Amino acid sequence: MIKKQYIKSRDVYKVTFRLAREEQPEDYRIESVHLVGDFNDWDRTSLPMQALKSGDFKVNVDLEPGSKYEFRYLLNNKRWYNDWEADEYVLGDFGKDNCVVEIPEAPAD
Repeated sequence: MIKKQYIKSRDVYKVTFRLAREEQPEDYRIESVHLVGDFNDWDRTSLPMQALKSGDFKVNVDLEPGSKYEFRYLLNNKRWYNDWEADEYVLGDFGKDNCVVEIPEAPAD
């Protein structure tokens, strides 16, 4: 699940990325999840997601209005996984689909 909230004082969108327990692969025990995308130069370690008691994983990221970003989740530092509620999907450099989050323009005053 992806939630976008505009923060007027900083002119950014606070975007919450949440990998819900029921959206996780059933055949794979997840110990860690990292959010990896072009907003962090595809760094595999810079955005660890917080494990919640519910079994969900989440992280907040500030993103610029009016932009699109490709991303994926990295499970246990080994397995790539998509968010099935992404705004769209594009073919990535390695022949797999990347998720896309589209950030709207800043609201007019």
